[in-house]
Amino acid sequence: MTTLDWDHPNPHICSVTVTPADIDALSHTNNGVYVNWCEQAAWSHTRALGLGEDQYRSLNRAMALTQAEYQYLRATHENDALQVGTWITRWDRRLTMERQFQIIDNKTGETVLRAKHQFVCIEISTGKPRRPPKEFIDQYGPVVLNLKSP
Repeated sequence: MTTLDWDHPNPHICSVTVTPADIDALSHTNNGVYVNWCEQAAWSHTRALGLGEDQYRSLNRAMALTQAEYQYLRATHENDALQVGTWITRWDRRLTMERQFQIIDNKTGETVLRAKHQFVCIEISTGKPRRPPKEFIDQYGPVVLNLKSP
């Protein structure tokens, strides 16, 4: 396997392989599939930190997606093995969080996608923005990179 050149240290990584169902009419991976992989990686990371869906519901809080940006850099094809890396890159601990993603082709080491998600902490029962509970601060806080805005 090629050495992977991650944008930031210590990503949470999920491995994926492009399947026939992922291929679109242009014979490459459909853009929506990358969106799903990013969502899956975010939930995997959140669960690894001890904050899965059950914890969100019991705390009546969630980090809800408010904005997403995707930069598609190179097409991928059936049977390509990829690594989806994610980091929490900024969090103000009041309401908002930023998560970045990078997808790398295992064989070539090329980055095929970069993405950025913005989240706001909400009260699940009302959907209104609310301060995150102590559990969010305790679990998310230690892994935040706190990168400077460009």
